[in-house]
Amino acid sequence: MTESSSETMTPTRRLLILLLVVIISGLSQGLLLPLLAIMLESSGVSPGLNGFNAASMYIGSFVSMFVVERILLALGFKRILIACILLETAALVLLPVWENLAFWFLLRFTIGFGNSILHYTTQLWILTSAPPDRRGRYISYYGMAYGIGFSLGPAGINLLSFGRFAPFFIVAVFYLLVALLLTKLPKQPLQTGDKQAPAKKRYGTAVRIAWFALIPTFLYGYTEAVLNGSFPLYGLRMGLTDTSVSMLLPLVGIGGLILQLPLGILSDRIGRKPVLLAAAVGGGTAFMAVPLAGDSILGIGLLLFAAGGMIGSFFSLGLAYAADLLPRDLLPSANVIGSILFSLGSVIGPNLGGLGLQYISLGSLFYTLGSVFLIFVISGFAFKGTRRQGTERETESRAL
Repeated sequence: MTESSSETMTPTRRLLILLLVVIISGLSQGLLLPLLAIMLESSGVSPGLNGFNAASMYIGSFVSMFVVERILLALGFKRILIACILLETAALVLLPVWENLAFWFLLRFTIGFGNSILHYTTQLWILTSAPPDRRGRYISYYGMAYGIGFSLGPAGINLLSFGRFAPFFIVAVFYLLVALLLTKLPKQPLQTGDKQAPAKKRYGTAVRIAWFALIPTFLYGYTEAVLNGSFPLYGLRMGLTDTSVSMLLPLVGIGGLILQLPLGILSDRIGRKPVLLAAAVGGGTAFMAVPLAGDSILGIGLLLFAAGGMIGSFFSLGLAYAADLLPRDLLPSANVIGSILFSLGSVIGPNLGGLGLQYISLGSLFYTLGSVFLIFVISGFAFKGTRRQGTERETESRAL
C-alpha cells in the first residue's frame, strides 16, 4: 500500500489497528507474568528471587518514561510503535533460549521498557487524534482492549504442553502480524507547539493546570497493586481457600471491562469530572464495605465487582480529562507524569497495604483503599479546571 492510499484509511480502521496492538500487548503481559514465575518456580528459584526478577519489567517501564518524549519526537507515532514491537519480539523469542536469572532480568527489563513506550504512544495517539466530544469513548476502547488481552494472556500457559518455546513463539507471531498492520497506517509525527521548552517548565505547567486529572493514574496503580499483591494475603487470613481467592480477584477486572465503555460515553456527555467523582464515591464505598462481608465469598465478590466497575476506568478517564484541560503540546508531558504516578502507586500500594495487615488489622487494607478515593473526592471540590474549547477541532479530519 502506498503512502497516499494509507492516508485515505478510514478512521474506524485506524482505531481498530491501534486497539489490536493494545490487545496483543495486554496478552503478552498477561501471559509473561504468571508463565515466567511458574518456570522459575519449577526450576527451584526462591520466591524472593522470583519476585525480584519480575520487578525488572517495572524498572524498565519506569526508566522508559525519562526518554520516551525525545524518542517520540524523533520517530513519530508509527515508527516508534513498530520499533517497540520488534524490540519486544526479539526479547520474547530469546527468553526460552537460556533460563538464566541475569539474562532474564535484562530481557524482562527490555520488554518492560518497550511495552511502556508502546502504551504511552498508543494512549497519546488516541488522545490527540480523537474528536473532543468522543475522547472518553475512544480512550475507553483502549482500556477495554488492554483488559481483554490481559485476561486472555494466562490461557497461553497451556501451550507449554507443546514445548517451552510454544507460548513465546505464538505471542511473537501475533506481534509481527500487528507490526505489519501498523505499516499500513500513515506517518504522523508528534505535533507540539514548543519542542524546546525546558522539561521542568512543561511538567510544571501540566501539573498546575491538570493536577486533579492526573491523580487517577496514581489511584489506579495503587488499587491494582494492592489487590494483586495484598488481597491474596487478606483472603487467606480470612480463611478463604486459594481457589476462592483466585476466583474473586478477576471480578475486579470483569467489572471494569463491563463499565469501561458506558462510563467513557457518559463522561463525553456530562463531563469527565462528575463521572470521576461519582465513580470514586461508589468505588471507595464498595472497598470500605468489604470487611463487613466477613468471609462470605458472595458478599466479597459482589463488592469487588462493583468497586472494579467504578474504578476500572480511572486511568483512561484521568488521561482523557487531562487532554480536555491541556494544550496539545503539553499532552506528552502529562502522559509521562501519569505513567510515573501509576508506577509510584504500584510501589506504594502493596507496601502500605502489607504494613496495615501486619500492624493494624485485616480490615485496614480496604479501609485505607476506600479512604484514598474519598480523599480524591474531597480534593475535587478545590479543583476548578476549565475544559478548553475549539483548539482541537482541526484534528477531526485526522480523527481516529
